[in-house]
Amino acid sequence: MQLYYFPTPNGHKVTIAVEEMALPYEIVLVNILDDGQSARDFLDISPNGRIPALVDYDAGERIKIFESGAILQYLGRKSGGKFYPPSEARRAWVDAWVFWQMSGLGPMSGQVNWFVRASKVPDRDPRDSTYAIKRYTKEVRRLYRVLDNQLAGQEYICGEYSIADMACWPWVDKYHSNVGDLAEYSNVSAWRDRVAARPAVQRAMQIGAEWSAKIRAVSNSPFVRK
Repeated sequence: MQLYYFPTPNGHKVTIAVEEMALPYEIVLVNILDDGQSARDFLDISPNGRIPALVDYDAGERIKIFESGAILQYLGRKSGGKFYPPSEARRAWVDAWVFWQMSGLGPMSGQVNWFVRASKVPDRDPRDSTYAIKRYTKEVRRLYRVLDNQLAGQEYICGEYSIADMACWPWVDKYHSNVGDLAEYSNVSAWRDRVAARPAVQRAMQIGAEWSAKIRAVSNSPFVRK
C-alpha cells in the first residue's frame, strides 16, 4: 500500500491505523505547503486535492481511496475487522462516530485553528477573525461536550478501541488548546492521554516529523507554524 501523506491530523489518522493494524505500507510525501496536492498524478488518486489518499495493489487490483474516513473503513475491512467490529450494530455505531468527526469535529476545529492563526498574521487586522473565532470556538466546545458525554464511564468512544478513536484523537491532540483547558472535559482529557500512551500511536506520530519540520522551516506561508 502507498499512503499519500503529510503529517496533519487527517494524515495521522491513517498512520495510526496502519501501525495499529500492523499492515505493510510505504509513505509518499505530498508537500501541501508547496501545492503538492494539486499535482496531476495526485489528483488522479484524490480528486478533491486533499491528503491523505491510499493506493492498494490488493490481489492485483489497483484500489484508490481518498477521504480519511473512507480509508479507515477500508483498512478495518482489509485487516479482517481489527478495530472495526464485525457485528452490524457495533460497526454502524463506529461508523456514526467516524462520520461525526468527519462532518463536525475536524472541520470545526480546523476553522478555529485557521482563524486563530490568521489573526496573528502581520499587517492583518485581528478584528477580521474575531467573529469567526467566536462562532467556531462555540461549536467546537459543544462538540467536546458531546464527546465528553460519550466517554463517560468507558475508556474509548465506542466502548472498545476502534477507528472512531483513530479518527477523533489527532484533532483533539493537536488543537485542543484553541478551545481552552481540557480540565473542563475530564473524560476527553483522560481519553486523550490513554490513546497517546499506545505504542502504535506514538510510532505513527513520529512518521514524517523530521522532514515536515524541515519543510515548515523554509515555507513562506504566513499560516505555517515555524
